[in-house]
Amino acid sequence: MVAEQKWGDESLEKVKITEELPLLSLKNSVVFPYLATPLVVGRKNSLEAVESASKEHKIIVVVAQKEENKEIIEKEDLYEIGTACAIKQVVNISDNEIKCVVEGISRVRIKYFTQEKPYFRASVEVISEEPYAEDEEIKNTNTTIRMQVEKFIQLGIPLPTAFVVAATNISRPEVQADLFASYLLTTTAQKQRILEENNIAKRLELLTGFLGEELKKFEVQSQIRDKVQKEVGKTQREYFLRQQLKTIKEELGESDESVAVTNDLKEKLDKKKKMPKDARQKVEKEMKRLEGIPAMSPEHSYIRTYIEWMLDVPWSEKTKDVLDIKKAKEILDRDHYDLERVKVHILDYLAVRKLKGKATKGPILCFVGPPGVGKTSLGQSIARSTGRKFIRMSIGGIRDEAEIRGHRRTYVGALPGRIIQGLSQAGTSNPVFMLDEIDKVGADYRGDPSSALLEVLDPEQNNSFRDHYLEVPFDLSNVMFITTANILETIHPALLDRMEVIEIPGYSSEEKIHIANKFLIPKQLKEQGVEKYNIKFASDAVYLIIEEYTREAGVRNLEREISKICKKIAREIVEGKKHSKIVTTKKVGDYLGVSKIQPSEIEDKNQVGVATGLAYTPVGGDILLIESTFYKGTGKMLLTGKLGDVMQESAKAALSYIRSRATEFGLDDKVFNKSDIHIHVPAGAIPKDGPSAGVTITSSLVSAFTGIPVIRDTGMTGEITLRGRVLPIGGLKEKLLAAKRSGLKKVVMPSKNKKDLDEVPKTILKGLELVFVDNIDEVVKNTLEKDPFKVKKLGSGPVYGTRESDFESDTNFTTTGN
Repeated sequence: MVAEQKWGDESLEKVKITEELPLLSLKNSVVFPYLATPLVVGRKNSLEAVESASKEHKIIVVVAQKEENKEIIEKEDLYEIGTACAIKQVVNISDNEIKCVVEGISRVRIKYFTQEKPYFRASVEVISEEPYAEDEEIKNTNTTIRMQVEKFIQLGIPLPTAFVVAATNISRPEVQADLFASYLLTTTAQKQRILEENNIAKRLELLTGFLGEELKKFEVQSQIRDKVQKEVGKTQREYFLRQQLKTIKEELGESDESVAVTNDLKEKLDKKKKMPKDARQKVEKEMKRLEGIPAMSPEHSYIRTYIEWMLDVPWSEKTKDVLDIKKAKEILDRDHYDLERVKVHILDYLAVRKLKGKATKGPILCFVGPPGVGKTSLGQSIARSTGRKFIRMSIGGIRDEAEIRGHRRTYVGALPGRIIQGLSQAGTSNPVFMLDEIDKVGADYRGDPSSALLEVLDPEQNNSFRDHYLEVPFDLSNVMFITTANILETIHPALLDRMEVIEIPGYSSEEKIHIANKFLIPKQLKEQGVEKYNIKFASDAVYLIIEEYTREAGVRNLEREISKICKKIAREIVEGKKHSKIVTTKKVGDYLGVSKIQPSEIEDKNQVGVATGLAYTPVGGDILLIESTFYKGTGKMLLTGKLGDVMQESAKAALSYIRSRATEFGLDDKVFNKSDIHIHVPAGAIPKDGPSAGVTITSSLVSAFTGIPVIRDTGMTGEITLRGRVLPIGGLKEKLLAAKRSGLKKVVMPSKNKKDLDEVPKTILKGLELVFVDNIDEVVKNTLEKDPFKVKKLGSGPVYGTRESDFESDTNFTTTGN
C-alpha cells in the first residue's frame, strides 16, 4: 500500500507504505505521526524486525503492548492501532542492543498477522485523517490546550527546547495534539487513546481532559517540592549562618558553644574522681555520641541532659557524720519534748557508727502517729543531730511507679525518679531522706509505687538501686530513710516488713502546755512581730485553748490558734489600742470567740444501760457512751451509731456471752426470745469501729438486763471472746488521756496491757484508779453498782427487768436515762 503524507512542517514527501510490514512492539511508549522518536531495541524478535525493515523499504510498524513489563508477547498482547514509521538511523550500542531513530508517518490498523516467528509481520491499512473544519469549538479547545501547556512550563516541568519551539511554530491542530500527547502525557494508556482517536475535535477534547489530570498531579508535586526546598533552604541558611558565627567566634578568640559545652562536661567528669567505673564508662560513651551530633539536633539536647544528670548525681560525695552522742542528744532534746524511744534509737545508731569506725547501713524507720505530733520536724532534728543533710519528699497520692524509678530515656522529657532527684539536690549520698505520708501511696495502670519502694527501703537490695533513666546502679545503703504515716493498715505488708516501726502517740494536755510554752508561743511571737512586747500566756489560758478550741493528738491546731491570738495582739499594737501583757482565759474568749469544741462529758449520775468506753481516734483518745435497751419483740438486735463490722461483731459476741451465762446473771431465757435489743453509740454521724468496745458493750447489756446501773465515772476498754476472756488493746496512752480529760476516776482494762504503762507519763496516771481484768466476770464486778452474780431474785420473781409483768406493756421496760 502506498500512502502519501505531508512530512515535516511544510515539505511534502511521498512515502510508500506497503501492505505487509515488519512490526516492532514497544513496552512503555507510543510513537505518533510527524514526530521523530529515538528507541532502544534489545529483544531478539525486535532486533530482527528492525534488521528486516532496514533491508526492505526502511518502513516499520511500531505498536505499543498492553502489558508494559511483559517480555515474551503474543499477538493478542498488542494494540490494534499503531504507527507506520520510517527508520532514520540505526546505531549499534552492544552485541544485543541497538538504538534507532524512527519518524512517524501515519496511523495504521493491523488487519491480520502474516508472521509471528522469528518476528512479527502484519498486513496493515493506513488510517486517513478525517476531514475537519476549524470551527469555533476546535479553536476554543485548541486555545485551552495551549493555556494548559503554558501552565506546564510555568510549573517548571522540564521540557526539551525543540518541544517549546515546535509548540510555538506548529499551527495544525492534529499535529499539535500528537506533539503535546507525546511529551506531556505520562501513561501509555492515555497516549494510546489519543493515537486511536481519528476525529480531530474528539482527539483535542480527550487531550485537554488528560492534560487537566496531569496538571493536578504536577501542581501537588510542585507544592511538595516547594515546601521541601523551603525547608532545605532554611536548614542550609541556618547551617551557613552557624558556620559564619563559628568563624567569627574563632577570629575573636571565642570557642564554639557546642565545643564549650562538651569541654565543660569533660571538666566536670574529670573532677568526679570516685565515680563508679560503670557510670564513668556510660558517661564517656555518651560524650562521644554528643561530639558527633550537631548542636541543633534534638538528640544533642537529650544526651546533654542525660550527661548533666549523671554528673550531678552524688555517687561518692558524703557528709561527715557527727558522732558526738552528747551533742546529738542535746539537739534532739532541744527540738522535741519527750519522744524518748525515737531519741534512744538515733543515739544507739550513732554509737554503733562510732564503734565500727566506718559507714553502716542506714536504718529505715517508720514514724507512725496522728497528724501534728512532730513526725516531720523530728526527721529534721535527726539530720541536724547527725550532721547530715535533710531531704523531704511527700509521696502521698503518688500513683506512677516512674515517680520512684524514673522514666526510660526513650520517652520525651524523661527524667530520673524523685529519689535520685532528691539526692542530686542535696549533693550527698548519705542524707536523712524522709518519705512523708507513705500510708497514702496509691496504684493504678501506670504501676504500683509501693512495689518500687520495696527495693529502695530494703537494706539488702538498695546498694544497687537501678533508676530507669540513669541505667546504671546507684548505692542507697548510706541513706538514712525515714518514713511517716498516720496509720499502718494501708501500708503494703511487704513494705511494712522492711521498716522499723516507731509509734509516736498523741500528747497529753500537760505535754501540750509544756510544748506550747517552750516552742509554739515563742515561735509565733517572733513570726507575728510581737516578740519584743513581752507578751505572756497564762497556763490556764493555754489549757483552755487546748480543751475548747482544738481537738487533736498533736499540736498543729494549737499552734494555729496561738498564731491567731498573736495576730490580734499585733493589730491592737498597730492601731494604738491598749493590749494585755498577759493572755488570760477571758482574753482567749475575746480573741478566738465562742468555744469550738465541747469536751466529752460523762453522765451526771449512774444510769442503767449506759457504759463509758474509751476509744482511740486519728486525733487522739476520746470516750464513748454506749447505750443499751430492750423492749418487747422477737429476739432481734438493732445496732445504730454508724458502727463498723468489727464493732457489730463485738456486740453479737457480748450478747452471746450474756445468754450463755443467763442463769449466773439471774436472767430468764425468755427475755432474749421475747425482746428486741437496741444498742446505740453517739454521735451517730461519726463512723466507729474496732474490737476494744467489747467490754463496754457487755457492761451496758448486763446493766440493761439486770437493771443494775453502771458506775458513771468508770471507763473501760478491752476486746472480748465468747468464753468471756478480755484481750489486750492498743492506743492505751491516748485512751488514758481521754479518761483523765473527761473526769473519770477509774479505768478497767486488760491485764495484758499492764506492761504498756511504762510508756505512759506519770502525770497522766496521777488521779486514775487502774483495774486490770482477765474476764468479763471481773469487768462487771468493777463497772456496775452491784455485783450481778451476788444479786438474787427479788421476792418471787427474777431480778429487775425480767419479771413476767415487764412484758405486758412496752412502757415498763428499762430505757436509757431511767
